Amino acid sequence: MNDDTLSTWAATMGVRIEERRLAGDRCGLYYDPLRLVILDERLAGHQRRCTLCHELIHARHHDPGCGTQYGTRCERRCRRETALALISPVDYGLAEQTYEGDKWMMATELGVTIQVLDDYRQALRDMGVCVR
Repeated sequence: MNDDTLSTWAATMGVRIEERRLAGDRCGLYYDPLRLVILDERLAGHQRRCTLCHELIHARHHDPGCGTQYGTRCERRCRRETALALISPVDYGLAEQTYEGDKWMMATELGVTIQVLDDYRQALRDMGVCVR
């Protein structure tokens, strides 16, 4: 999924995207009552793409936010779906073979953050697939 695809997806769902400086180490947030995604303006390209995909998945599910009783479960689901949306099995397999499981090199090759790569690997483990 590239930036254009993500922007089109946001428009289709009626979600606005704004960029501004967020406090602390927060990369992005989604606020359902306003159908608004806010991304930290300091994100690098791959970080922005991963964060936007993540927040749009929250939007798709109308997640109520991290501070709710459902927050942990929503976040876990969202991280898994983000990883599966951004990494193709073929690209992952080639990267794993090429870089012999080196996470940093694989994430760079796949254009994702290490967190998204780790989430993808966890999804594979959950499906019973052996990973390095």
